[in-house]
Amino acid sequence: MDSYPVRLEGRLDPGLSRWQWLVKWLLAVPHYVILAFLWLAFAVLTVVAGFAIVFTGRYPRSIFGFNVGVMRWSWRVGYYTCSALGTDRYPPFTLAAADYPASLEVAYPQRLSRGLALVKWWLLAIPHYLVIAVFTSGPGLWTDGSGEQISQIGGGLIGILVLIAAVVLAFTGRYPQSLFDLVIGLNRWCYRVLAYAALMTDDYPPFRLDTGGSEPTGPPPAPLAPTEGGRHATQPVPSGS
Repeated sequence: MDSYPVRLEGRLDPGLSRWQWLVKWLLAVPHYVILAFLWLAFAVLTVVAGFAIVFTGRYPRSIFGFNVGVMRWSWRVGYYTCSALGTDRYPPFTLAAADYPASLEVAYPQRLSRGLALVKWWLLAIPHYLVIAVFTSGPGLWTDGSGEQISQIGGGLIGILVLIAAVVLAFTGRYPQSLFDLVIGLNRWCYRVLAYAALMTDDYPPFRLDTGGSEPTGPPPAPLAPTEGGRHATQPVPSGS
């Protein structure tokens, strides 16, 4: 099984609180406010990156690092709240990789197709938009440029499954492992499509549900490494990985 350039993982924490899930959405409000601005910047910078790809065939590394950071931050908040409820640990306020039960990395592409940059996000990804509309309650999350809601999915199949997990947790003190694996797989599919639509990879997302907290195969993309001026860059995955 081939690995995909987007690597999303989650580690289910033992001993989850039976009732904290009732207030996590409220505790995460400061994150939602910041993410609203971050996703606005993400949308603008993705347009800038699109022009850069068309003219140079490259995704500007500084923009790539920022956009990966926004996706990473959103996944941590979603993992804490309505996208998974997989941990009671409060998410850190950072774009960088952190010691947290939820992680996300995207391999930096050395070259990207200039032509595909013009059609990936609106034409080629349409079949996936239809699929993830079922997962998240609607395709608007992926077409209006506002990714804030990605971190707080509360509808669709993911929302239903997370609600079931919350009820089971409240009455038994356990989060069913099989249910957790399925929830992570659905989120993984969504973020793969997001990265493709945001022009971060030319690899078409597979129509495959890779369940479980860990990616099925392949080494992880290198995390963002600090560079001069406080910026971050993602190292490319070595050939043959």
